[in-house]
Amino acid sequence: MSSPIVLTLAILFVTAVFFVWGKIRSDIVALCSLLSLVLLGILKPGEALAGFSNSVVIMMVGLFIVGGAIFQTGLAKSISLRLLKFAGKSEIKLFLLVVLVTVFFGSFVSNTGTVALLLPIVVSMATEAGTNSRRLLMPMAYASSMGGMMTLIGTPPNMIINDTLIKAGYGSLSFFSFLPVGLMITAIGIVYLFPVSKILTRKKEKSSKTGSVKTPDQLSKEYQLADNLFRIEVSKNSDVINKKLSELNITENYHISILVVRRKDTQDGKFFKPVINQRNSRLVSADTTLLPDDLLYVFGNFEEVKKFVTDHKLSFLDKSVSETSRRPDFSRDIKFDEIGIAEVVVMSNSKLVNKMVKESGFRTNYNVNILGIKRSREYLIYNVKDEKIHSGDALLVQGTWQDIERLNNNEPDVVVVGQPSIEASKVPLTSKAPIAAIIMIAMVVAMVINIVPPVIAVMLAALAMILTGCFRNVEAAYKTINWESIVLFAAMIPMATAMEKTGASQMISGSIVGGLDSYGPYAVMAGIYLATSFLTMFISNTATAVLFAPIALQSALSMGVSPYPFLFAVTVAASMCFASPFSTPPNALVMSAGRYTFMDYVKMGLPLQIIYMIVMVFFIPLIFPF
Repeated sequence: MSSPIVLTLAILFVTAVFFVWGKIRSDIVALCSLLSLVLLGILKPGEALAGFSNSVVIMMVGLFIVGGAIFQTGLAKSISLRLLKFAGKSEIKLFLLVVLVTVFFGSFVSNTGTVALLLPIVVSMATEAGTNSRRLLMPMAYASSMGGMMTLIGTPPNMIINDTLIKAGYGSLSFFSFLPVGLMITAIGIVYLFPVSKILTRKKEKSSKTGSVKTPDQLSKEYQLADNLFRIEVSKNSDVINKKLSELNITENYHISILVVRRKDTQDGKFFKPVINQRNSRLVSADTTLLPDDLLYVFGNFEEVKKFVTDHKLSFLDKSVSETSRRPDFSRDIKFDEIGIAEVVVMSNSKLVNKMVKESGFRTNYNVNILGIKRSREYLIYNVKDEKIHSGDALLVQGTWQDIERLNNNEPDVVVVGQPSIEASKVPLTSKAPIAAIIMIAMVVAMVINIVPPVIAVMLAALAMILTGCFRNVEAAYKTINWESIVLFAAMIPMATAMEKTGASQMISGSIVGGLDSYGPYAVMAGIYLATSFLTMFISNTATAVLFAPIALQSALSMGVSPYPFLFAVTVAASMCFASPFSTPPNALVMSAGRYTFMDYVKMGLPLQIIYMIVMVFFIPLIFPF
């Protein structure tokens, strides 16, 4: 055995030990492995860094962005709520729904693309159903690989063995040649994963130390924002048309506040957008002129709002009424992407103490309104402009998230609870959900019918998500990328190059096959399956399929039997490798979202790999006889 082979196998062994140990981040371990191959002269720098330009790695980056946009726009939540109707409150129905939907998509779309699209949806489903997402994400990744065994285009190893058969003079496999094997694999997977996946929920979660930070929804309920918010439409015969808000003196006359004015994007359009004032803010200003069909978000006491509506011939947009109060209910969720709210605490030495709210300068200096005051256990939400500010008061402020952030950075007399920029990033851009859906569907169609290479379709979709405003800014898009998974996968790809270059792969595969040749086709096929499955734990499934397909073909021909069962054993073993996070991109994609460790994959995936090997060695020859 040559020294390069020994060194390569030693690096592989040490890398595996550190992965199992789990005390060092997996991406750091992978980078150390990569640098060792270079420093020991096994790989050239160009070969070692080739993984970072690999199309699958680039596609993973784009898919993280696409998945982030699906989550950020609220599309994931919308789809998950619709799917949850089928599952109800049944845990097994939810599990089956996730697995079967993933298998279906994985049959026609790349397993990487399937997981990236469904990941935010499954996380939302788990949240809405009150289920731990850890129990669903890893089975979802496995299910995408199971779906890949249903069709010819489901996974790269399928196409590799088909190409090997064609080059050897055999007929091409049909689109659904893999279906019987795929159905058996899926059935076994479901029976195994549902009970065993419970071990993934036993890990103790670290308690998140969020302190007293409240979400916009929590603040809205605490200060009864939704209960005192009304949507009013400017009727065509109203006397407020073409008048500025300063002329109407609404705050003084009715003690109410207009938070947002929304207007049609075109004269005959159906979509409404917030009116931008002269200071380039969505906050309503005194110079805002009202036009017919404008929608006003008004905050205040119902009787005062009703008087304002009656006096100026306006109409409530929400027609449904409560049986007790006979008042319109604000029937829709508050759009916190437009109405940013936060709680600020007044310092004891603040210059604002004993000043009236209308004298605070918040509106003039920062473009934010003060909607309510929390004083001890009392909430003041009506006519707050004439209230005096006390030391220790908590003020509910409203404005754009950027203006609240500016208040946080520049106002020394108050402390904003939490971080507005972070809270803003959690608020879904629901108005962009239809755009995100169109982009997602277009990407899937492009990948299915192969208009452009999959990596190009994904990158176009990621760029479209950013340019169409499905993220607040480019930085928000970059934050959706999990670099640990990317670096881990990219740094382990060159291991396949090292093993092929030094001859380590050929030595392992040759010794297994050669030693079993005298025991008949079943033993040889089992050896090929075992070797393929083992190597896929450390190098990509595509690389293992490329390596073992010709070995399987030659082994079958030398024994005078059909190569079909041998090649199918290669593709199943390469695709059904679940005991490692970097054997397939889907495994790597869910690693961070599920907070999985290397040992989580071993505990869940290794027994399933062994079960598949035992079953497939006897099942495949029944479909494709020797």
